[in-house]
Amino acid sequence: MSADSTKKQKNFCEKQSFPFPLLSDEATNVLKAYDAWGLKKMYGREYEGIYRITYVIDEDGNIINSYSKVSVKTHALDVLQDLD
Repeated sequence: MSADSTKKQKNFCEKQSFPFPLLSDEATNVLKAYDAWGLKKMYGREYEGIYRITYVIDEDGNIINSYSKVSVKTHALDVLQDLD
């Protein structure tokens, strides 16, 4: 999920040949509910932004795992290994 607009999400999916749609939360209500939005710091400047967090949610809607320290290079494989 991203705070980007649905148009930006759709353009990204098309450009990257993503096989599924991405969710958009421009109002950040869902992001905040999942503690995925908040104060960040970069170069000494504070700003609000999205945290890179992955939640694994089961068929019943329960969070069964979360990853708050995500390495972009290995994350997909890390999650797949944990699901086995």
